[in-house]
Amino acid sequence: MDMITPDVVDVKALDERYIYVRFEDGKEKVYDMKSLIETIKFYEKLRNKEYFKLVKPRYDTVEWPNGEDVCPENLYYDSVNYEDWKKN
Repeated sequence: MDMITPDVVDVKALDERYIYVRFEDGKEKVYDMKSLIETIKFYEKLRNKEYFKLVKPRYDTVEWPNGEDVCPENLYYDSVNYEDWKKN
């Protein structure tokens, strides 16, 4: 069964590892990029705080200028509710 994820309508870097993502279904979530940044060479440029802030929406995911992106299913299903994240 294919999982269809809603498109991303807004994204912004919250700090050096978290991104806020708003989806077309109205859900607001936060995705933790830490494990990707620390363990996968493809994401090493995201360690630069200024570069990390350059994230943009791209259909059902997010993307940085050099093509770094996140699997749409991971972005949607492995993120936490923004309101819950703010409480921590």
